[in-house]
Amino acid sequence: MIRAEDFHKVYGQTVAVEGLSFEALPGQVLGLLGPNGAGKTTTMRAIAGIIPPTRGRLIVAGHDVAADPVAAKQQLAYVPDDPRLFEALTVWEHLEFIAAAYRVDAWRDRAGRLLERFELIDRRDTLAGELSRGMRQKVAICCAYLHGPGAILLDEPLTGLDPRGIRTMKTSVREQAAAGAAVVVSSHLLALVEDLCTHLLIVHRGKRLFFGPVAEARGAFAEMSADAPLEDVFFRLTEGAVP
Repeated sequence: MIRAEDFHKVYGQTVAVEGLSFEALPGQVLGLLGPNGAGKTTTMRAIAGIIPPTRGRLIVAGHDVAADPVAAKQQLAYVPDDPRLFEALTVWEHLEFIAAAYRVDAWRDRAGRLLERFELIDRRDTLAGELSRGMRQKVAICCAYLHGPGAILLDEPLTGLDPRGIRTMKTSVREQAAAGAAVVVSSHLLALVEDLCTHLLIVHRGKRLFFGPVAEARGAFAEMSADAPLEDVFFRLTEGAVP
């Protein structure tokens, strides 16, 4: 559902991503991990078609993001770490806009259920500019789910959410994957990734250090137990230990 083939992104003399290849299949939740500046957000923005690759191919649901961007984006939802909503639109008008943009038929019932699920139903007619950070995050998530995307990119999805919102968000990601979506979650919260993700992609300085099931990450080091915390794996890889 999501595939990167030898993806490079260069800004002037700065190499942000170098030769990155991976894939996320339907039903998988892929955790994208790395230190600050590792190339995580660049990768997600390129998959979303916001920035072009310098070299390589990015494919969503069989469509090349560069060659066939509209078809790729019809199957994609992207929630950045700081979603920018339309300040002068209400919560409901955001959903109406997304339904029109993606040509979603009979969307109102689904939109209402999403607002109920994320505790936004009483904010239905509130302008986005009047919402708290957490509520804005919830609106962006509802908009992302509305058209039933097959590929979902979530960059720090728990930012601003209260405990109940975090629980709802995690459950919703599992449900999206169970329904056949491929979900990529980028986060610095290793406990979230460990709890939620089936597969890992660990990057550092634009290069892939590990890609595969979570269990294989723990097994990459002979002395590491099967129940070792993901934090141990992450620091061993990003600090130069050789699997």
